[in-house]
Amino acid sequence: MAESAGLVEALGCELEFLRAENVRKPTPGYLLSGGLLERLEADVKSHGCSIVIIDAALTPIQQRNLENRLGIKVIDRTGLILEIFGLRARTKEGTLQVELARLLYERSRLVRTWTHLERQRGGRGFLGGPGETQLEADKRMIDRAVGRLRRDLADVQRTRRVQRQGRTRRESLIIALVGYTNAGKSTLFNRLTGANVMAKDMPFATLDTTIRKLDLPTLGEASLIDTVGFISDLPTHLVDSFRATLEEALSADLLIHVRDRSSDSDEEQKQDVLKVLGQLSELTETPLPPMIEVWNKIDLVDASVRGGLDAELERLSGQLVAIPVSAVTGEGVNDLIGAIEAVLDQGRKRFRAHLSNKDGALRAWLHEHAQVEQETFGEVGEAELEVSLTKDEFGRLAAKFPDAAASQFEHMD
Repeated sequence: MAESAGLVEALGCELEFLRAENVRKPTPGYLLSGGLLERLEADVKSHGCSIVIIDAALTPIQQRNLENRLGIKVIDRTGLILEIFGLRARTKEGTLQVELARLLYERSRLVRTWTHLERQRGGRGFLGGPGETQLEADKRMIDRAVGRLRRDLADVQRTRRVQRQGRTRRESLIIALVGYTNAGKSTLFNRLTGANVMAKDMPFATLDTTIRKLDLPTLGEASLIDTVGFISDLPTHLVDSFRATLEEALSADLLIHVRDRSSDSDEEQKQDVLKVLGQLSELTETPLPPMIEVWNKIDLVDASVRGGLDAELERLSGQLVAIPVSAVTGEGVNDLIGAIEAVLDQGRKRFRAHLSNKDGALRAWLHEHAQVEQETFGEVGEAELEVSLTKDEFGRLAAKFPDAAASQFEHMD
């Protein structure tokens, strides 16, 4: 109920009344049964409402019949989320994705209300059946628009692919924030990067993907990505349309799952996020990156509940990396930075590198991209370095300096 109220607020509507109904036997024509429908009709008239939002999935027939019965606009959960996304989209990419999702949604809701425009005869002769209806013409028009938007979004995907390749060439680590809407991702993003992304206590306060630099004490510069928030019953149209944006998360070296531990629905929200990530992984045939959890908003958690969280942390030790954090106060942020580096550092091995005075570029690369633990110099400029490298770092080293990686690096036990 609280989430539904938040969605209405995010749309910019004034909420007149909010009620949960127990629909024991949904009717095909209206969803609501007689008594519930009559009460809704009376409340709409008494409150002077201009729109009714049904927080469920309505069939096109149910939506049309409800609008005819109530005399005002009726939208369902998917329509509500699309309206909010339409308000939040700022970039060209975001606008394209929202428009594609809206058209896919509308195409599924065309109903036979244009029979007066139906051509009575199609083809040649007198025995032909009905010709093209306005419904079919509308579908064809929408299909053309969908095709155009898909081509435009394919260009966006290519652009993002080039950007990702650029970050890979710069050998920049990529970290993506994911989580349920209103879990505090943007606030944490601002806290970690010093950015000024809009962070507001409402669902889908931010829609467009944002990337900023994150300086890690040991590993150096990384790219931090703030993604669109997830929500329960996320429409499949949105998963498909926002694929270009959400692929950024799947291409990351590390996912940070931000959870609102002050919410009563925290566990259900976690499962919703994991479900969408699983859908994306299957859709793109891309395995999920390593993930750590941020238990956000602990400043809003009662002391008694906080003790339970500490016990849960001990129980999950060794199975899951979870860090209690308050993105507002900054509590736990340093621990989070340490956990990020620890996970990205997994599998790190120590090597002894023997460099001549001609290996200046290699020495500079090691100081910039590896952990140089010790360095000694000889009489004629040769150097011996003790460095630690992850598997990925050593792979990048071997790609850039193949001869040196094969002959000048000695693995240390």
